[in-house]
Amino acid sequence: MLNRRDVLQKRSNLLQQARAFFYARSVIEVDTPILSQAATPDVHLASLKSQVQVPGHKDPKSYYLHTSPEYPMKRLLCEGSGDIFYLGKVFRNGDLSPRHQIEFSMLEWYRIVFSMHQLIDEVIEFIQTIMLSANSEDNNFKALKVETLSYQQIFAKYAQIENVFTASAKDLKDCLVKHQIPEIVGVDEHDKTLWEQLVLTEVIEPYLGRDQDNGSITVMYHYPAQDAALAQVSKDNPQVAERFEVFVNGMELANGYYELTDAKLYRQRFNEANIQRQKFGLPVMPLDENLLNTLEHQGLPDCSGVALGIDRLFALQQNHSNLKQGICFGIEES
Repeated sequence: MLNRRDVLQKRSNLLQQARAFFYARSVIEVDTPILSQAATPDVHLASLKSQVQVPGHKDPKSYYLHTSPEYPMKRLLCEGSGDIFYLGKVFRNGDLSPRHQIEFSMLEWYRIVFSMHQLIDEVIEFIQTIMLSANSEDNNFKALKVETLSYQQIFAKYAQIENVFTASAKDLKDCLVKHQIPEIVGVDEHDKTLWEQLVLTEVIEPYLGRDQDNGSITVMYHYPAQDAALAQVSKDNPQVAERFEVFVNGMELANGYYELTDAKLYRQRFNEANIQRQKFGLPVMPLDENLLNTLEHQGLPDCSGVALGIDRLFALQQNHSNLKQGICFGIEES
C-alpha cells in the first residue's frame, strides 16, 4: 500500500522541479482565470458549465471551467508577456479512467520565436529532467531513449502503411484486421479519416514510448493538415501541420504546436469546429471574442506552445498504474 505522506512529498518535489526548470530559463509563471464566458469548440473536448450570479445582473450567467489556459495565455502573449508557463488545474467533462480525471493538473508553456522542433527539444529535456530526478540514486537508471518520427513515418514503422496520405479507407481497415483488432461496427467503410484514427489509437499508440524497460520517449510530429487544431500548416508541405505529440509507455503526455497567428484563421477554425459539433449533436460553444479581438488588434507573436499532463508525468515517474495513486482525491472521492 502506498504511503500517503511519501506520495505527497514526491509530488511536491515534482512540482518544485517543474517550476525550477522554467524559472532557470526566465519563463514567467502566470495564474490565468479558470472561469470564462467562452469555451473551446474542439469537438473532442467537453467543457464543464456553471451558473454564476454576477453582481449587477438580474439572472445568473453561464461560465465555463477551462479545459486549458490556452486562450488567456495567448491574450497575455499578444500583450507582450514574453515566455510564460501555467501550472494548475483544468477540467474536461466525461473523462474518467486510470489515465483520465475530470479535474487534473496541466503544465502549459509558450516560447517566443521557438520553432516546433526547438520546443520539442525543450519538452524532451523537461521530461528527462523530471524522470532522472526521481531515479538519481539508481546508478542503473539511464536517460530515456528518444524516438522522433513524423506522422507518416510512424504509420510506416508501426502499421506498415508506407504513405498514410495516399492510403485508402480499405487499406486502413485491412490494417486493423491484420493486427487482429476486434471488428469495429458502425463505421462507414469509406470514412478514411475515422479508419485512420482507429489505426492510430488501436494499432500504433500502444507501441509508442516503449523502447526500454523503464519506457522511452516517442515524439510524433507533422500531423495531417486537417488535424492542425490551432497549429500552423507547414509552408514546406501543405499536407501537414506544425503539430506534435509526445508519448511515454504508450501514453500521450504532451500536445504542442507552432502556433497559428492569423486572427481570421482562428475565427474560421473555431466556426468549423462548431459546425462539427452540430453534426455530432453536441452543443455549440460560445467563441472567445476577447481572444479573437486581441489577436486581431494586437497580434500573436511568433511562438510555439505545448500542454503537458502533470498527473500523467507523475504516474510515469512513480510507475503508478492509475492517476488516482498520485493525486489527493479522485472525482469519486471529492
